[in-house]
Amino acid sequence: MSAEPLLTDLDRLTIAVSKALAADAVEKAGSGHPGTPISLAGVAWLLYQREMVHDPLDPGWLGRDRFVLSIGHASLVQYIQLFLAGYDIDLEGFTAFRSPAGLPGHPEFGEVAGVETTTGPLGAGFANAVGLAMAARREHGLLDAGTALGESVFDHFVYTVLGDGCMQEGVTSEAASLAGTQQLGNLIAIYDDNDISIEGDTDIAFTEDVSARFEAYGWQVLDVDWRTGPDGYAEDLQALHEAIVAARAESVRPSLIRLHTVIAWPAPTKQGQASSHGSKLGAEEVAGLKRVLGLDPEQSFILPQDVVSHARKRAADNARAARAGWEERFAAWRRANPAGAALLERLEAHRLPEGLEAALPTWEVGESLATRAASGKVLSALAGVVPELWGGSADLAGSNNTTVAGEPSFLPAALAQSEGDGPFGRTLHFGVREHAMGSILNGIALDGLTRPYGGTFMVFSDYMRPAVRLAALMGIGPVFVWSHDSIGVGEDGPTHQPVEHLASLRAIPGLAVVRPGDANETAAAWAEILRRHDEPAGIALSRQNLTVSASAAAAAEGVKRGAYVLAEAADADGRQTAPEVVLIATGSEVGVAVAARDILQEQGTPTRVVSAPCLEWFAQQDAAYRDQVLPAGTARVAIEAGIALGWREIVGDAGQIVSIDHYGSSAPGTALFEEYGFTADNVAQRARQALARTRG
Repeated sequence: MSAEPLLTDLDRLTIAVSKALAADAVEKAGSGHPGTPISLAGVAWLLYQREMVHDPLDPGWLGRDRFVLSIGHASLVQYIQLFLAGYDIDLEGFTAFRSPAGLPGHPEFGEVAGVETTTGPLGAGFANAVGLAMAARREHGLLDAGTALGESVFDHFVYTVLGDGCMQEGVTSEAASLAGTQQLGNLIAIYDDNDISIEGDTDIAFTEDVSARFEAYGWQVLDVDWRTGPDGYAEDLQALHEAIVAARAESVRPSLIRLHTVIAWPAPTKQGQASSHGSKLGAEEVAGLKRVLGLDPEQSFILPQDVVSHARKRAADNARAARAGWEERFAAWRRANPAGAALLERLEAHRLPEGLEAALPTWEVGESLATRAASGKVLSALAGVVPELWGGSADLAGSNNTTVAGEPSFLPAALAQSEGDGPFGRTLHFGVREHAMGSILNGIALDGLTRPYGGTFMVFSDYMRPAVRLAALMGIGPVFVWSHDSIGVGEDGPTHQPVEHLASLRAIPGLAVVRPGDANETAAAWAEILRRHDEPAGIALSRQNLTVSASAAAAAEGVKRGAYVLAEAADADGRQTAPEVVLIATGSEVGVAVAARDILQEQGTPTRVVSAPCLEWFAQQDAAYRDQVLPAGTARVAIEAGIALGWREIVGDAGQIVSIDHYGSSAPGTALFEEYGFTADNVAQRARQALARTRG
């Protein structure tokens, strides 16, 4: 990016200081991963000082390139260059590394300036990078479709660094395969191939030809070997720079730069050793490293002022030059696209469009519709109102109804299947790749302008759980669409019938698990999910038809509060009265609760039905509302076609839980509900038992 030589003497000193700082930070912390931050210090320096477009004073600048450190355990690789470039990080971040006063052990989104995503679970960051690259293309199409790819003010590159561990994780294979199919020419991955794992040489478990694999995926593969040279090792940044230039020039294929390195180089005795991966080097080795680097072995946290000033000046100059050109182009785009500019302003503010509620479909009480079908109708109805909403399925679109009617597919032009399909399409096809789908959705959400969703069967949420957890950890808003949510799946049998999944997903802090009881609740659930931009949600949908029990108005008001009174208790004359029994149900069991209420009311027991589509949202309500919905002293019965875990806290010791705490079987869903006690008669009987225990 600069006319000066790639490396000056001061730059070489900066890289040496970066290596020593990494060793010192881990040594002071007493734990960490020094080897890779030492050996990749030059890579990170090259990216932040020479290759990437970024602005330390504005980490969220729309025109920036994105960087993802998939090898999150090597967080110091990124932290040190962020600090040197002038991001809002101070020296205490390193002197107190891995403690509350310092920088976290792994990069954390929202906690460290300049970090685009939380990484650490290997491969997840790489898949996030694929999502970021896909988001860039969709945003281009949404805001500037008339401009060719690569020429829009919204185009940028996504860089990611990954290691041998990432390469071994299945999610990397899933995501890399899809990236090749999607021809994401804006994605550049640098593979730190150092042949070291915690247990030793990677050959004990990993001997495949990675280059051949990625070439088969449709990637451009470039090879740079730092292990050769006149002194036995050449940290040839010029060769890496040339590879990056070649990667940027490839507009169709994503690029993998396979960089052969020696971990911890040039530590005197621990370079190339597994011992340098996940443990501090020891004082003697750190001193020896500094001697080799030409630094004072007696000093710690060496940061010469000329090094810091030089790095920050170059980063600032690069940012200023990049922004000047970009701002001029952006201003021209705004003048030519007033509607697009208004849309961009709304998207950046995370403000939903007017007319969202009016666009939602409604159903009359008594109609019958599967909530998966209702969800599909909601998505189609919102298509013209919420253009930032897009997504698809892990090869189950016809079953979980995630394809928006009339919307083209997001595909390279060469792979278009139908009229309108192309690189700016709206319908995503993830293939049978649930784990990558979840992580890619996270990457799209992290880019900030669009709201992605992805669907599969609920039982396969297990395959994407790591990504769901990270979405909750980061506080971002992808929507996970999980259909076929219970034993109601029926004949496919226990392999496809989720039993423990609702409880398991509710155990994830920060995740909203939404299980609507009918079509109107489904529409209201989507509206509330979209209002909550900084919260991931999983919406659990039925395969089977469900009778509509809630009016559209009642659902709109009640669902957003997580639980609400669907049917009130009445006395013998039909007048509203205080309930003696409260039936609490979710999803398909709401209809069972309504039928059980009819039995209990006929027997003279005033009974209230509470629909509880989202226990997390209900827990967020004030105590007065929660006590109003679930009055103290009433007999409570929870009805849900999943395990009982989590319901005892709601129904109390005297309450009853109608649940299924074993696996299902291959039979029609209606037969299974009957066999396992999800019937009005059984619920009424359990309610009488709860009432007797409450009174007794």
